[in-house]
Amino acid sequence: MPMCPLCDADVIEGADHCDSCGNSLTDSHLPAPATAVELALLTERVAQFQDRWPLVIRPSMQVREVLRLLVDNHIGCVVVVEHDQVVGIFTERDALMKIGSRIKELGDHPVREFMTTNVQSLPATAKIAFAVHRMSIGGYRHVPIVNKSNQPTGIFSVRDILEYLNTLVQKPL
Repeated sequence: MPMCPLCDADVIEGADHCDSCGNSLTDSHLPAPATAVELALLTERVAQFQDRWPLVIRPSMQVREVLRLLVDNHIGCVVVVEHDQVVGIFTERDALMKIGSRIKELGDHPVREFMTTNVQSLPATAKIAFAVHRMSIGGYRHVPIVNKSNQPTGIFSVRDILEYLNTLVQKPL
């Protein structure tokens, strides 16, 4: 019986969506992996990236303070949380595209005015290939990893993908 690539639930052959998590199964007909790298991407999970706890802030925090956190911690994003729930993400890209050189004018504004809302997060059980696909389609460089209660437990970034792939291709055959 086929399995959902996101939650590993058994699914009915030919189903369009997983009944357990709602994930689309329209790509489930793709061929089997041809290389060790492809196999790893299709079987390993984003859970391995949970060791780096995401920096979490409140939506009321001033942009100036958030930018200082990004610089001081050498990171590209913060997860915005309210009542223990992910409500947004603020990235270096948000800073460049939405604030730009107007930091003096906008520095005291709350980050909620500039954060990305409707965040596409992933459970720790998501396969790496699924995460990469979601990031590619959405144009995201960072995706929060969340538990079943939508509380952040990690962050998955393009940098993680590059480091992961570099490790895979350096492994001996």
